[in-house]
Amino acid sequence: MDQTSHLHSGNDEEPSVLIGRALLRLRDAAAMAMSRAQQRVLQAFVVFSVVLLVLWVAAFLYGSFYYSYMPKAAFSTSVHYHYRTDCESPASFLCSYPMANISLMRNKKHVLTFGQAYRISLQLEMPESPTNQDLGMFMIKTTCFSRDGGQIASSARSARQLLSASSSRFSMLRYRSDLLRTMGTLLFLPAFLTGTVEQKQTLEVELFPDYTDDPYDPSVTAIIEIMSNRVQIYSSHLYVHAHFTGIRYILFYYPLLSALVGVSSNFIFLSVLFVLSYLRLLLKVEWRPGQLRTVGPLLEREKNTDNTQEANEEDATVLPSCWVPSK
Repeated sequence: MDQTSHLHSGNDEEPSVLIGRALLRLRDAAAMAMSRAQQRVLQAFVVFSVVLLVLWVAAFLYGSFYYSYMPKAAFSTSVHYHYRTDCESPASFLCSYPMANISLMRNKKHVLTFGQAYRISLQLEMPESPTNQDLGMFMIKTTCFSRDGGQIASSARSARQLLSASSSRFSMLRYRSDLLRTMGTLLFLPAFLTGTVEQKQTLEVELFPDYTDDPYDPSVTAIIEIMSNRVQIYSSHLYVHAHFTGIRYILFYYPLLSALVGVSSNFIFLSVLFVLSYLRLLLKVEWRPGQLRTVGPLLEREKNTDNTQEANEEDATVLPSCWVPSK
């Protein structure tokens, strides 16, 4: 009876033991899976952070290069003229030519980049008045000065010819016959009455077609003088446009492609540097101590083998002298 009871109790305990072992194995497997998942998530987060940091550094390097290498593409400013009115003759209204002093500095920095070619032009809005029609041709003179007051370049331009920087050029209103002006006035009469359209012409005079600033004596001001005391002007603006060539041409006219190539190149270069640095760190931390651990026993084994070989050689030399053959 006791044996049967022990057998029954052993049979009852076996399923519980198996279930407990299975639960333990399941718990260990779940803990292992959770640790692996946490490790994978941590690795993915570290990789994502490193890639994002390298990408940000690559974009920052490209932006810094673009900001430092690319000059300002265009610059414009209003031109305000001044003249004398204290004339002795009552018939003349302007006692001097209209003249404007324009600063080529913005925030204590030069507008013109050294070594970069610029096209400088002057835009005039002039009314189609009888005075301007009778004025005919007039000359516009431009002179650039350095900080110490020295004259750097002088130019007189017109809108019809493209001569050298020292040539004289003229400008004038476009000719319109009386019949054409009358027809235009009648056609645009409602717009003229409401003030939407004005009877004016816009003249663009090229002052310098290819102006390059001197790095040793840069220009800081420009004097524009309209050499006529009868000219009538609504407004005037000075425009400076850069002529880009080479890498600057590609960077300016293909900005997206240039940014993609520049950022990707920086990203690849920085990634290679980071991978090489990481591999060097791994080799320094893991491979060298392992190498020392594996080399140490080998050296001990070699020493032991050398000692055994020396002992065997000593035994071999001693035995022939001590050994006596039996009769």
